[in-house]
Amino acid sequence: MPSAANSIRLQVNFTGTVQGVGFRVTADHFARRYPVTGFVRNVADGTVQIEVQGESSAVDAFLNDIRAEFGSGISSEEVRPVTVVAGEGEFVIRY
Repeated sequence: MPSAANSIRLQVNFTGTVQGVGFRVTADHFARRYPVTGFVRNVADGTVQIEVQGESSAVDAFLNDIRAEFGSGISSEEVRPVTVVAGEGEFVIRY
């Protein structure tokens, strides 16, 4: 996994038809393609939230895969930088 010194962490909230369509499992699958860590979870308001951490290019590639796969179901997304989590070892689905 990338070192925290070279990492960014983004929180992305996706709205639209994003729950009940395999979003979390697919995000977890895509995360294994890249050296990223973080989590994906459903939120009670019907959105899906991802926090993803890694080098900028890996984070961008991961999010682009998500957008390509679910683009027609995503009506909007809110992206904001958050604090890097040192020592995080993997990307997980939170329930």
